[in-house]
Amino acid sequence: MGKQQRLYKDDYKSVHCMKKFLVFLLVVVLLASCGEYQKLLKSEDYQLIYKKAIEYYNKGDYQRAQNLLEGIRTVFSGTSKAQNIAYYRAFCSYNLRDYEIAASLFRQFIKTYPESSFAEECLFMVGFCDYKASPKPRLDQQVTDKALAEFQLYLNRYPNSTRKEKINGYMDEMRDKLSYKAYLSAKNYFQREYYKSAAISLQNCLKDFPGSKYREEVMYMLFVSKYEMAVNSVEEKKLERYNNAQEEYYYFADEYPNSKYADDIEKKYEAINRFLEDYKYEE
Repeated sequence: MGKQQRLYKDDYKSVHCMKKFLVFLLVVVLLASCGEYQKLLKSEDYQLIYKKAIEYYNKGDYQRAQNLLEGIRTVFSGTSKAQNIAYYRAFCSYNLRDYEIAASLFRQFIKTYPESSFAEECLFMVGFCDYKASPKPRLDQQVTDKALAEFQLYLNRYPNSTRKEKINGYMDEMRDKLSYKAYLSAKNYFQREYYKSAAISLQNCLKDFPGSKYREEVMYMLFVSKYEMAVNSVEEKKLERYNNAQEEYYYFADEYPNSKYADDIEKKYEAINRFLEDYKYEE
């Protein structure tokens, strides 16, 4: 074996030994840490447990921090440390992505310590936790509604907050989600040709979300729904429903004169006019 090859082999052995040593060292540290944590769980040295819980939190070990804080929260009730424990418990749940529990703990903090220097931050976190828990548009949006209400409460209470711009962005995002959900629901009725239900849902969509980015399509579907209701109506309701469809056409044409739906809209409008002219003639 040449000298160069022996050097490479020695280097490889050296690196391999170093890796094994580092793995061994890591295992030792982890075992020591586990041993320390298990002792803390059984300890009655509550000051030490509090200190170590904060250390675990600052290291990002939120589960251990949470478990230790949970074990001592009643011990320190009514003391100067109680507020800090409540604060860290809420943030442990937040960092563990248990947003529902976190929001509840932040609410509880504000109720218990309304004059705290942490109160503003915790009120923001109530809304932010529900914002983070807000589901996809097709699912129930009660949490989204709660987040909007909580953010609005924060803005009312702290109108000059540095978080204002960020919160407005979150609120716009959630309103768009609610708008999209309303749009999907109304469109579902429309596509299934349940035109009466579609018309009600589409009108509510326009009322609740007047600035929706789906507004043009919503207004188009509303016109078509009213047109189809007129076409398929019983005789005694035809005149009223054709007039309603004509009125909806005027709203749409005024707002979107160059719409991509213009061709279809105009054909249906001509059919409406023919019916109304014939009706006058028959009278």
